[in-house]
Amino acid sequence: MTTLDSRALNRATLARQLLLERADLPVVDAVSHLCGLQAQEPQEPFVGLWSRLRGFRPAALDELLTGRRVVRTHLMRRTIHLVTADDVRAWRSRHDAMLRQRVFGVYRRELDGVDPGEVAAAAQAELARDEPRTMAEIGRALAGRWPSAGPRPLGELAIAALVPTVQVPPRGLWRVKAGVRYVRLSSWLGRDVDPLPEDGADPVGQALARRYLAAFGPATVADLRAWSGLAGLPTAVAAIRDELVAFRDEHGRELLDLPGAPRPDPGTPAPVRFLPAFDNAILGYQDRSRIIDDVHRNLSVAGERVVLVDGRVAATWTVEADTVTVTPLRRFTRAERTAVDEEARHLTAFLTDAVRTR
Repeated sequence: MTTLDSRALNRATLARQLLLERADLPVVDAVSHLCGLQAQEPQEPFVGLWSRLRGFRPAALDELLTGRRVVRTHLMRRTIHLVTADDVRAWRSRHDAMLRQRVFGVYRRELDGVDPGEVAAAAQAELARDEPRTMAEIGRALAGRWPSAGPRPLGELAIAALVPTVQVPPRGLWRVKAGVRYVRLSSWLGRDVDPLPEDGADPVGQALARRYLAAFGPATVADLRAWSGLAGLPTAVAAIRDELVAFRDEHGRELLDLPGAPRPDPGTPAPVRFLPAFDNAILGYQDRSRIIDDVHRNLSVAGERVVLVDGRVAATWTVEADTVTVTPLRRFTRAERTAVDEEARHLTAFLTDAVRTR
């Protein structure tokens, strides 16, 4: 079995994540290909897409959000993700058990004895008028019936787990500061989420495995679970195993992939790329060593924005007074410093609206 070293995996990741070369893709197709973008910080997906798409315009993402073709919702790992309407309808039911389990894991004591079905029915009633509501408002309304649980645990249980909801614009629009308000996903999109099959099959898990490998592979099953937060995926992967090819990493772990997916030569040059906080390219794996050194592993988890140099995390960046400031994590060569400074100038122009396209 072929062994892929860290550099080979790095270049494959960059290619799949549209970071080796900016892609000529419609924004909705890019969001779909990436299996969504983590988006609890509302402005971060704009930088993520700017780094991946040629000629990206923030207005294009705004139009998708207001046009209800892309939504902000709790999904993978119970974090807010920007995903297409088609994907959230197809995937949400498969995430239900994980979302519920994670909320109960955080608020086990407060929610002890609370019946999720009863909370779901009460929350549906509160959201039935389809007026945007905050999580706190829903939590306070539910606390009248379950006072011992408290508003915050009840609000999170209802909004982040039991009732499929979306965060409505203007939240998440370019350069707009707006509070978080929710409506039912079914009313926002005009149809409910797809139910799970009654025969116990897992077509959604199988589809997620294929989509994940297209955007993140080659990868282990542990990587797939770390990205999604879902249980039961080894069975789903086993069901499509004949469709996949296998490799080993330098530690002997099995990596799976789609046969025709890009795996560039490890010597392929990688351009400087500025990544937003919580970017897919880092958080999409259980083993992140293909793109970030272990000593810096938690930078993105902590919300730091990072810079890729030769395909690896080599600096962090901030914006102050309309200027991008880079803090290296290692010494740069003169050529690397020049490339970082040039890309920082382009990003500054994008963020300040001096240039809207490239």
